[in-house]
Amino acid sequence: MYTDKDFIKNRLYLEALSKYYSNSSKVAAEIINLKAILNMPKGTEHFISDIHGEHEAFHHILNNSSGVIREKIDKLFSDTLSEQEREELATIIYYPKEKLKLATKTQENVQDWYRVVLLRMLRVCRLVASKYTRSRVRKALPDDYSYILEELLSTYDESDINHTDYQNNILTSIITLGQSEPFIIALAETIKRLIVDCLHIVGDVYDRGARPDIVLDELMAYHKVDFQWGNHDILWMGAASGSRTCIANALNNAFTYGNLDAVEVGYGISLRSLALFASQVYGYKDVTCFWPREISGASPYKANSPRLVASMHKAIAVILFKLEGNIIKRNPSFKMDNRMLLHRIDYQRGTVNIDGKDYPLKDTDFPTIDPKNPYRLTKEEEEVMEQLKIAFHNSEKLQRHVEFLFAKGGLYKICNNNLLFHGCIPLNEDGSFMEMEIDGKLLHGRALMDGLEKITRKGYYSKYNSDEQLKAKDYMWFLWCGRHSPLFGRERICTFERLLVSDSSTYGEPRNAYYRAYDNEAICVKILNEFGLDALHSHIINGHIPVQSKLGESPVKANGRLIVIDGGFCRAYQNKTGIAGYTLVYNSYGMRIISHTPFDGLKNAVSGNKDIHSTTVVFDVLEKRIDVEHTDSGKRIKEQIEALGMLMDAYQSGFLKES
Repeated sequence: MYTDKDFIKNRLYLEALSKYYSNSSKVAAEIINLKAILNMPKGTEHFISDIHGEHEAFHHILNNSSGVIREKIDKLFSDTLSEQEREELATIIYYPKEKLKLATKTQENVQDWYRVVLLRMLRVCRLVASKYTRSRVRKALPDDYSYILEELLSTYDESDINHTDYQNNILTSIITLGQSEPFIIALAETIKRLIVDCLHIVGDVYDRGARPDIVLDELMAYHKVDFQWGNHDILWMGAASGSRTCIANALNNAFTYGNLDAVEVGYGISLRSLALFASQVYGYKDVTCFWPREISGASPYKANSPRLVASMHKAIAVILFKLEGNIIKRNPSFKMDNRMLLHRIDYQRGTVNIDGKDYPLKDTDFPTIDPKNPYRLTKEEEEVMEQLKIAFHNSEKLQRHVEFLFAKGGLYKICNNNLLFHGCIPLNEDGSFMEMEIDGKLLHGRALMDGLEKITRKGYYSKYNSDEQLKAKDYMWFLWCGRHSPLFGRERICTFERLLVSDSSTYGEPRNAYYRAYDNEAICVKILNEFGLDALHSHIINGHIPVQSKLGESPVKANGRLIVIDGGFCRAYQNKTGIAGYTLVYNSYGMRIISHTPFDGLKNAVSGNKDIHSTTVVFDVLEKRIDVEHTDSGKRIKEQIEALGMLMDAYQSGFLKES
């Protein structure tokens, strides 16, 4: 099949490969193994977006795999177990440590109860493991119990009395040795690891909810995950990179929602310098319009003065408007001059001119703004921002999380014939791709996304405070809220108006034409083609704009070509959406979108077996079940088989010596 010329060309690669497969027998064994994997069913992919710090709801959705675990339980036990028994079994799998602590207190014969639970969980585990090779299952098993679990999960025939006795003896040993609870916990984690092959986070872990840092800790521990950055994520990535404007925006968001837990408790970022400055400048003045929308019950600022929170909010907001004005001035290609409003304020009349019309301001006291040079920070404001910049930079946990987002994430991902991105691919009104000037080049479509991702990475990895990094940090802010940014997808952001202008007609943030065109199948196909996707079952999957289900809006658009999975995971959006989020499950049979009711809290989930009620809609059923061969992993496996075939020929022809 291969000639000496092929072998010589690939000598270094073949020699490296031969170190792992040193003879023909080992090569043949691996080829047989890889070909077997190609015929296994495709693994399940789980898609979640717009978590916005709702760590408890996220943890539950992750634990129940959007209801898939309960489906497996019902499939196995609907005829033999009551609804209550199935609910309890599901809760044990979701929260094994917490549930065992409660459940064992009420059992008359706890050892018999352990045996029943173990037998039921083993049946669930065998079912979810059945679509993987034994090698793949082995890799998913916890180290401490891998051998025992592998024995218990092997093909089991109830009619085989020898095998039944063998299993019972193992279970008896587990129970009598006091290992029931750690074994149940290990079994629960194995089920959750096998039920989902890959987790896709389609943007926006940060802001609004209490603890995005807890969400990221859990994502970092997950077995296989990728991340498509959202505009709220890029904001925190910019803040971690040292962008003062991104820092000010991140804090403005925290104050707006009365939630500083992620900043102070999660990331250990001190706001003392800001608090002192705000107290001195605004402490005894009317700061009503900077009052938080809500104050988190866990926030330390609730116990202190909400007035202090509002004063700090006003201080950072004024600084923010100055910093944004400076970015816009040094980046005319952003075309955002209409977002520079400080020089449009009539400080004597107390009005601001927006789009040619004057509006009265809710607050006219701006002691740190020089009307002749409104975008210049005072010496004290400079000092505050320098302290905050140091605090963000020195937060070890924040830097670790941001490094994870860069390592696992990007602006988009192409995976198994699907295109994943958070916001939009900017379009003109006629449906053509919108061009943007990025670092002196006009880019659109895929090239625009690639160019922006490249410059974003420079914002974090370039030499600190170099011209290259400073420019890149400006672009990170642009991605957060820039005019028609792919992550923001709107004409403008109205932070100033929402804080300082009563007239709500000024709050409008017109969406990019993408959001008027994404019901059009031809437009969606055009976008898919731009990214090299032309399969019948290719889809766009994005989040960002909450689907208003209670008004009848569907998350499935363009004849199934596009799916929006932001349905209100964040509590701040649930009054608007009517539900508590969408998730998407893509397995070997097709795609299902799942809507969820609000999470009732960990306590009720554990003590009352209260699951999130989920409603499933199957919208893309495949003509034939997908096997691994027809996935991205399958393509890589076939490339490995081809390389091993060349190595086999090299051995058989005598080009390489076997050992």
